[in-house]
Amino acid sequence: MNRTSTSRWVLGLTSVAALLVGLDATVVSTALTSIRAGLGASGEQLEWMVNAYTLSFAVLMLTASALGDRFGRRRLFAVGLAVFGAASVWCALAPDAGWLIAARAVQGAGAAAVMPLALALLGGAVPPEGRARALGTFTAVVGTSVPVGPLLGGAIADGLSWRWIFWLNVPIVAVLILAVVRLMSESRGARVRIDVPGLLLGTGAAFALVFGLVRTEAVPLVAGVALVVAFVVVERRRAEPMLPMRLFASRAFSAGNVAIFLLWASTFGSLYYMAQFLQVGLGSRPLVAGLQLMPWGAMTVLVPRLAGALISRFGERPFLVAGMVLHGGAMLWIAAVASPHGDYRQLILPLVLSGAGVAAGIPATQSAVLGAVAPADMGKASGAYSTLRQLGGAFGVAALVAAFSAAGGLGTPQRFTDGFTAALVLSAVLAGGALIAGFVLPGRPGAAPAPVPPRNPRPEVADRA
Repeated sequence: MNRTSTSRWVLGLTSVAALLVGLDATVVSTALTSIRAGLGASGEQLEWMVNAYTLSFAVLMLTASALGDRFGRRRLFAVGLAVFGAASVWCALAPDAGWLIAARAVQGAGAAAVMPLALALLGGAVPPEGRARALGTFTAVVGTSVPVGPLLGGAIADGLSWRWIFWLNVPIVAVLILAVVRLMSESRGARVRIDVPGLLLGTGAAFALVFGLVRTEAVPLVAGVALVVAFVVVERRRAEPMLPMRLFASRAFSAGNVAIFLLWASTFGSLYYMAQFLQVGLGSRPLVAGLQLMPWGAMTVLVPRLAGALISRFGERPFLVAGMVLHGGAMLWIAAVASPHGDYRQLILPLVLSGAGVAAGIPATQSAVLGAVAPADMGKASGAYSTLRQLGGAFGVAALVAAFSAAGGLGTPQRFTDGFTAALVLSAVLAGGALIAGFVLPGRPGAAPAPVPPRNPRPEVADRA
């Protein structure tokens, strides 16, 4: 199999796998009413059916990336898919809410291996000149998970049973694992010892930060910050760190990671409330609300491939900056026109502009981060990027919830609209932060210095297992 054919297989398999784990982050949202009726779950248990997946997903990505570098990225990618599939069966068979929450946590652990290793495998299989285009295609496929997830969850819950949300994962995972083993080559990072202190501190920091953001509690947030400081100190002194601090010397790497944190905080937080506004403010049914989000979702499919094809010519900066201008401006536009029982048609154009802006910005951040590192560091870089993206999503929801609660509430459509407006203004502010990070990126292709190679690396292994 020639390199072009191999690259296409890797792109297809990693995109579908990442789409699957992305869908399970959002597909449950519109099925929660059915789950509550079926399992007699409380409101707090319903919240944790979503948060348990997000928590283990965010916490374990750096660990999975480090293990993939050491034992084989393809191998850990397949193991992650297997864990995800087995946990999906557990979710489908869950007899009560507690079992479903536990199964969702295990499902998130499998997803934590799939997402960063998908990026690492793709970045290593595609030559640098084609990487931005491939990442654009990858983003287009994975991006459909945000609008399609709630729509699919509502349709399955209405037409079949919420348990089929999880049963449908099983045959897809089985086919993916078989294809990965037969068609993808193995790759590894530098042959180094497992950085146990780094793994423990990094995992603890991510857990404390995400838990504190989800629960809006100060103590775990403070503990998370302290663990981050300890992680940085330890990693700077380690001969073989799980996340080399030298990578942050690159403008593109640092700015790209800051940008995706703020971009995804703005995006995920605004979508969290947009779906609710369509139902509470405009009175749409869950399935109709999912359809009404499709103008946004269509852009996440159409724009990334075009952006990815052009990034190699014009660089990442213009796409991230222009994308955040579009998205941030659209958030302010929707905030200005939102009203109880208003006209949905007023939202269509700003939804399109927001989706286009986000879809242009994400492949730019991916290209900046992965293009700033040597091949042996691809797994570490993708793990850091994926972790910061998930942390950004948790931060965005927590921040917008605080803004919503300060300005409005759930009592009436008017109170909800007041809170929704405040939340979207904050979303625009977060987009502005990502825009500022975009100006730090190199201004043109080739402007960034060459990636700093790892110390005493062994060549990447690429063989058939």
